[in-house]
Amino acid sequence: MLSLKTDKSLILRSGFSLLEILVAMSIIAIVFLSIFKMHKQTISMNQAVMFYTIAPLLAQNKIEEFELKSVYDSIYDSGNFGDNYPGYRYNISIDDVDSKLLGYVAGDLMKIDVTVFTDIEKLSYSLRTYRFTVPG
Repeated sequence: MLSLKTDKSLILRSGFSLLEILVAMSIIAIVFLSIFKMHKQTISMNQAVMFYTIAPLLAQNKIEEFELKSVYDSIYDSGNFGDNYPGYRYNISIDDVDSKLLGYVAGDLMKIDVTVFTDIEKLSYSLRTYRFTVPG
């Protein structure tokens, strides 16, 4: 049979000390914070990938819309892409090209700059192209 002294030492040694609990809680907190940070980064990377997939297509679409117009004047336009792409906006500018190197041919070149951006994530995509226009 166990003596009273032995029973008392078993009772005092059962359980965890406060220091062990604090260390375990701090390890759990560090793990949870790193998991939440990684999750947040994954969400923001997903939004950026989605933007940089859609934005070039929207920019090319906007260039094609302006190519369908018969008159290429110097234009600055901005707007949004409607209900199909909420939050996506654009700026487009069409200017004449001035180049000493190209000479008189530069008079028939138009520089088209399109910028697609979002207001929420502050992402932007720019596309520049040159088009030769036939005079007359």
